Amino acid sequence: MTGFLGLGYPWVSALHIVSVMTWMTGMLYLPQLYAYHCRAEPGSAQSETFKVMERRLLSIIINPAMLLSWLFGLALAAHLDAWSETWFHGKLALLAVMQVTHVAFARWRRQFAEDGHRRGERFYRRAHDIPGLAMIGIVLLVVVKPF
Repeated sequence: MTGFLGLGYPWVSALHIVSVMTWMTGMLYLPQLYAYHCRAEPGSAQSETFKVMERRLLSIIINPAMLLSWLFGLALAAHLDAWSETWFHGKLALLAVMQVTHVAFARWRRQFAEDGHRRGERFYRRAHDIPGLAMIGIVLLVVVKPF
């Protein structure tokens, strides 16, 4: 296999898939934790448990998976010389949506940590849809390459 990665391409591709799956799993689960956290009385043992779960999920799983997804993804893009492909531009736009969502989720975690969340359970359940829809769009663009 020719290209930037040579024979390492299948390994980088596999690691990209695993890191993206991990990132998406966390991004789909975190807003659900926020929805459950809304039900807990601020300062209660349950609320404090949610705070620990949310912090660990974001710092130990979601953040490293996001960084690895970008690292492996950029290596694959360089290997495949995808920069000029129209489908790739669509993927980058959806990745921007994912990144903004990731930042919003991190901000909300800080608000919950300070017992300062202002939104209701339904809001966080709806926020769960954003990474899911972006993920579907990205997979369709990468596999089908419609343009």
